[in-house]
Amino acid sequence: MAKLLLLVCFCSLNKSESFIGYPPIKRSSKSKIHAGSGFGAGPSKQSKKKKKKGKFGANLGNEHDNYNLLPDIGIEARGGQQLDKWGLPIQTKEEVLEQLFPPMAEGTELIPVDASSEYSLADIQSFLKGYIDLKLESHFDMNGVEKASDGRLPMRLRLMHQSPPVLAIDNFLASDECKEVKSAISSGHKVSSATFAGALSTRTSTSWFCNFCDVPLLLAKANKILNIPLETMEEPQIVRYQRGQEFSWHYDEVPAKNLGNGGQRLATLLVYLNDVESGSGGGTIFRDMSYQLEPLVMQPKEGSALLFFPAFANGKPDDRTLHRSEPMSGPGEKWIFQMWIHERKYSAVLPFGNSNESARQVMDERAKDLGYMK
Repeated sequence: MAKLLLLVCFCSLNKSESFIGYPPIKRSSKSKIHAGSGFGAGPSKQSKKKKKKGKFGANLGNEHDNYNLLPDIGIEARGGQQLDKWGLPIQTKEEVLEQLFPPMAEGTELIPVDASSEYSLADIQSFLKGYIDLKLESHFDMNGVEKASDGRLPMRLRLMHQSPPVLAIDNFLASDECKEVKSAISSGHKVSSATFAGALSTRTSTSWFCNFCDVPLLLAKANKILNIPLETMEEPQIVRYQRGQEFSWHYDEVPAKNLGNGGQRLATLLVYLNDVESGSGGGTIFRDMSYQLEPLVMQPKEGSALLFFPAFANGKPDDRTLHRSEPMSGPGEKWIFQMWIHERKYSAVLPFGNSNESARQVMDERAKDLGYMK
């Protein structure tokens, strides 16, 4: 009987050709890597829905590390190639990222600005056709300079990329206004910066979800200068990046399952609350856009703003806006204010009891102080 059992076990092992605990796995070079959703839950084995390739949103949910999706590294190497515990080749970080965020298709329109040209307001508005209507002519002259600034340094529009359009706004906030905005964290809801549940982007900063009523200055400027309806604004957030912290490649678009609250994000407004020296990281960089043959980067400058468009006015996402926050490599910190603008009325989630409409009166009062209303 003992000999018979031994023979059966031997035949079983020979048939499976695997070690106990490590079943045989076949993986082609084009195999997709799936990350868990929610609180670490993997994709259901019963689900037959086809996953859309390389589409993951950002903000509100759990963090996932793109580079920890691979099996544990084994101790064996063949021909100098590192293998995992199943004896399969380890994918590089670059290979993983290419699967998550595929390169743009050949022929995709990507038009940088001409560094030797100056763009008028009419030029800028022509490039914004098809996106959210900002009605910039109401507050900016033909050269893109703020018409009335009441003694403050006037805001100035700068076109950073033509298609897709990316705008910088110089002097969006004064130095003392940056400090005022930053003080809103005292009553904000602090979280370890998170992403949409199921997102595959890594974010290691700290965020404060702010009450609309605590940032009337920003609301007034976004509403009166950029024509952004208060009811479409997502919760204002203040984010701090310390040395080594980053937000890896991501899209700002909202995943389909979350579109019930306000629809798609049409615009991203980032306001830099302090300077970060060039060479110290912390820049906002776009993978597929360029400036003078180099990747397009906005280096943080106190009071400046960055405005770009994750989706067209009809809600169709614009995947050309893939971007990241570079890791902070130098001393000091990076502080930003960020807010997303939706297609329709958005209901705030954090902090508890937060509401767009509850801030309308304080927003209008601040707009009057700034000379935007009579």
